[in-house]
Amino acid sequence: MLPTPRADLVPNTLDYENIPLVKATGFREYDARWVFGPDINLLGVEALGLGLGTLIHEMGQKRIVVGHDYRAYSLSIKQALTIGLVAAGCEVLDIGLAVSPMAYFAQFDLDAPCVAMVTASHNENGWTGVKMGAQRPLTFGPDEMGRLKELVLEGRWAQRPGGSLAHIGGVAERYIADAARRVTVKRPLVVVAACGNGTAGAFAPRALRDMGVAVLIEMDCDLDYSFPKYNPNPEDSIMLHAMAQTVRTHGADLALGFDGDGDRCGVVDDEGEEIFADKIGLMLARDLSQLHKDATFVVDVKSTGLFATDEVLKANGAKTVYWKTGHSYIKRKTSELGALAGFEKSGHFFFNPPIGRGYDDGLVAAAAILAMLDRNPDKKLSDLKKALPVAYTSLTMSPHCPDELKYGVVDEVVAEYTALANAGGTILGRRIVDLITVNGVRVALEDGSWVLVRASSNKPEIVVVVESTRSDDDMRALFHQEVKPRLGKRASVGAYNQEI
Repeated sequence: MLPTPRADLVPNTLDYENIPLVKATGFREYDARWVFGPDINLLGVEALGLGLGTLIHEMGQKRIVVGHDYRAYSLSIKQALTIGLVAAGCEVLDIGLAVSPMAYFAQFDLDAPCVAMVTASHNENGWTGVKMGAQRPLTFGPDEMGRLKELVLEGRWAQRPGGSLAHIGGVAERYIADAARRVTVKRPLVVVAACGNGTAGAFAPRALRDMGVAVLIEMDCDLDYSFPKYNPNPEDSIMLHAMAQTVRTHGADLALGFDGDGDRCGVVDDEGEEIFADKIGLMLARDLSQLHKDATFVVDVKSTGLFATDEVLKANGAKTVYWKTGHSYIKRKTSELGALAGFEKSGHFFFNPPIGRGYDDGLVAAAAILAMLDRNPDKKLSDLKKALPVAYTSLTMSPHCPDELKYGVVDEVVAEYTALANAGGTILGRRIVDLITVNGVRVALEDGSWVLVRASSNKPEIVVVVESTRSDDDMRALFHQEVKPRLGKRASVGAYNQEI
């Protein structure tokens, strides 16, 4: 019997080789993330598999798809997870190297209710994790993660007979074909495919060619798990700037960038300008709401306020709901409301039928963007962007804050802004007109500008976004004169990953 996990083990010791190491901080709001080695060992991953297998049996299931992303250690982690799942009596369908949406696709393709995708997503090398679900196309939320944490850390898993492992071939080919069938590009487009040497490089170029892209420029599409240039994260400025430079060099019509596990898509237009995913979402919502009148869209609280005020959406009868940031939250809300699509500023796009199957998929998002361009053959992507109302939105900025402290810090900031609003206070001379507190606090000002402070769901960080309706300088002032000093009063808030 595998011993109950401990959190105090260190590598290169006898106990580390014989006892599961699992630190509680790895159980996040909707998935699991650890630094492999100091936070979890292979026996700890096996314990996770036992706990996950026990949980899905509690949910009346046993058939589960597993896959892994392209990192030096992901295959061994998947194998350890599989040992635990099989010991828990699960029927494991291993699809091999995959992006996360390929694993979600395989749930439909192989008629498997459950999924466990070994991936650290866009986190830096050294991190690992698992994205899990037992009700396609949804992934776990706080309730399921809380129960999983309890089962694993307390060693309350159940071993069952009847477990099995099958290696399934052909899923990648069927996944690519399924994504490619969603659009046939008729206009000649020169497209940059940027993969940051991550997992998507094995699949995205072929899929984009099959969609009918006239010229495809492959940018860092060779697999290299050392990520020699930058972390594959199309929300970070370093990858976006590299994409922009490639567009300018080659005179491309757009660049499509994919993150480490292929469930997100970042975009640069024909002028080499980066378009944050919430603005791409607004462009897609405008386009799709003409085809699907009275559609509902779900967007995360990091997204532009233009969704609430856009006249084109209003004219098409569209409704927008702001909800918690996080792929699992937006996916679930999009499903619950029967929304046509959900958009996250981080680059997760969720399309319900007839466009997609409800899960986040960078290639399906790419297909939707290409289809939008095909429906507007006389317009460049930059034209569609310039047709939007003006709003100046910051990068997503994340100061370091320990996991055990970040939620407390955000609670304090929520209380401060609530008190300021109740007292009739102002921010840079503007009255506070609304507070959205479903996920941290989004403080809306009387001119439509806003600031957001929330805790990261999957890293020891706080997340900051600001948007101004006035100017780029005002956007920077909202950060440097308001949010940064407010957070800076707290010793637990450290350096930012990037700043405006």
